[in-house]
Amino acid sequence: MKTPPMGCITASMLLALTFGLGAQTIDRAEALWRAQDFEGAKQVFEALLKANPKNADYRVRYGDLFAERFNPTEAGKLYEEAIGIDPKNARAYYGMAKLMADNFNPKASEVADKALESNPKLYQAHEIKARIALEDDDQKKAAEEADAALAIEPHAVDAIAIHVAMDMLADRESPWLAKLSDAGAGYQTVAHFLVINRRYEDAIKFYRRAIAVQSKLWSAHSELGISLMRLGREDEARSELELAHNNHFADAATTNTLRLMDTYKDYDTFRTPTTILKLHKKESAVLKPYVESEMLRAMSVYEKKYKFKVNVPIQVEVYPNHEDFAVRAMGMPGLGALGVTFNTVLTIDSPSGRTPGEFHWASTLWHELSHVYILTLTNERTPRWFTEGLAVHEETATEPDWGDRVTPDIIAAIRDKKLLPIATLERGFIHPQFPSQVIVSYYQGGKICDYISERWGESKLLDMAHEFAKNRPTVDVIKEQLGMEPEAFDKEFLAYIDKQTGKIVANFEAWSKGLSELNKMTKEGQPDEVLAKARSLEAMYPDYVEVGNAYLAAAAACNKKKDDACAMEEYGKYSKQSGRDPESIKAYATLLDKAGKKKEAAAALERLNFIYPMDAAMHDHLGTLYLGLNNPSGAVREFQANLALHPIDMAGAHYNLARAWKAAGQTDKAREEAINALEAAPDFRPAQKLLLELSGSGH
Repeated sequence: MKTPPMGCITASMLLALTFGLGAQTIDRAEALWRAQDFEGAKQVFEALLKANPKNADYRVRYGDLFAERFNPTEAGKLYEEAIGIDPKNARAYYGMAKLMADNFNPKASEVADKALESNPKLYQAHEIKARIALEDDDQKKAAEEADAALAIEPHAVDAIAIHVAMDMLADRESPWLAKLSDAGAGYQTVAHFLVINRRYEDAIKFYRRAIAVQSKLWSAHSELGISLMRLGREDEARSELELAHNNHFADAATTNTLRLMDTYKDYDTFRTPTTILKLHKKESAVLKPYVESEMLRAMSVYEKKYKFKVNVPIQVEVYPNHEDFAVRAMGMPGLGALGVTFNTVLTIDSPSGRTPGEFHWASTLWHELSHVYILTLTNERTPRWFTEGLAVHEETATEPDWGDRVTPDIIAAIRDKKLLPIATLERGFIHPQFPSQVIVSYYQGGKICDYISERWGESKLLDMAHEFAKNRPTVDVIKEQLGMEPEAFDKEFLAYIDKQTGKIVANFEAWSKGLSELNKMTKEGQPDEVLAKARSLEAMYPDYVEVGNAYLAAAAACNKKKDDACAMEEYGKYSKQSGRDPESIKAYATLLDKAGKKKEAAAALERLNFIYPMDAAMHDHLGTLYLGLNNPSGAVREFQANLALHPIDMAGAHYNLARAWKAAGQTDKAREEAINALEAAPDFRPAQKLLLELSGSGH
């Protein structure tokens, strides 16, 4: 065989010469893998599996390749196949446990135990158990598992890193730090724990240390880039992400984040001395007045409430594409699907990125801005349960009809006694044991803060925040600030919850059955029967305002009877309980307007602005109401929003805005809009008349 010049020899060619073209061996697969010829390595593994279908170890190593190359699904399949061939294959169980741990799956610890049953010397399984324990803030267990790994392998990098992370999180000098030496992966592990504890600046320092000792640790470059982007340092973030991507580290987070950054040219950025607001160009004209106003209102409230001023501009990013939002927020365990905060940078879904009425953007904004103040005030030392709980508390403290109501998942968790003790509540956010536990934990954290505020006073929450700022554990803060043991607090808190939800819990099965019956009745029954049934269900579970709720079934029955007063009452109850369906809220406003209750109608539509302000007809109606209520500034805002949404009747939209400017005493602006109306429809007589009036010659 004639060999090519050495300058033309690729890694796979060199390996072929070394091992022979027909030598499909595990050593060859591993060598190709090390040479970053991943496709070549896959081909060899495929040949090996075909020739050795009963070899579990080959499947495990092939699974390891997929796990490293961003394909956990295929990796998991290969591990499962290996276990099917060899039920005691420790490396297969370890591979599965690692995949699960990376996904914050609480069962990872159980699978790691299976690996240790098959091979007690597999120290890496102890490292996984230590990682999970520390993510749950169980430092005692984390230390025990790390020490178990070190007893087997004194140089176990992740076990050493666990000890370093515990010291860093406790603000202690770490004697373990020197033992990491040039192990870049160890510094990266420490950074992981700092990230999930929202210590982003500290995490960035450790990612930099990882790269300093291991410059080709591309995963650390990627994670550094994502952390920098979280804090708004986009140029440096892009540099790190592109470096990782160009060196074959193209996982979903790296690739998608680079793609997201490419879309930033499509955003408008509005800056003031205290705020930075990023909105997509296609909706910035609509959203800016509302988002900016709520930002400033919330910041003013929180500065007074928390007695603290953030000394850098707070950045808010609003994403109309939910997938873009998800990429921006990627990597957080138990991530809330509506907003996320990174120190003084926060990002939320746009109302246009969700099904209309699915979420309350203003409530979400206040929630996230609470994080900005509390995380900054405490130097990111507060536990997650308190940060999230306080933010949930602030939603309904702002407006009683804001915030989410008690869902059936929460009622079921209360019924089944699944609320966690306060000492271990952190676990419910990081490693949920049942599908809805993250939602339940948000609820529980919020209710704990409600309870503390009601019993000890609102100022007690700020006192606790200052104690957490000293990096004190939850148990100690509860004892000292509330004057009771955590177990006693749990008992009294559960009694508080029972007082609020006991009736709903007791009637939950009957309510569930009744709701199914109601849905059938709405199709077949008489309006009076539907109304009676619906009202009985409202009384059993007043908080339920989700799909198929009794309030809207009752309102529909009222409408069928042509009883406006009845329908208005039901829509009113629905709105008071935080019902968010835009069509129902607009119907409520129409009925109020028809009944001469102009102020109440405007309030209903103003509430809708905080839920779904992307409705041109709603803005037109609200603007008209504000004109009649002598609120010209409100009318101007609403008619401007209507225009920004490009309604069908552009002439009428410009005309209405002209009327609002006239009422506000802005004659020049009114004249400009009247002209715009006539440009859209030259024969539009109301605009002609208005223009004459504005010119001083029309009577």
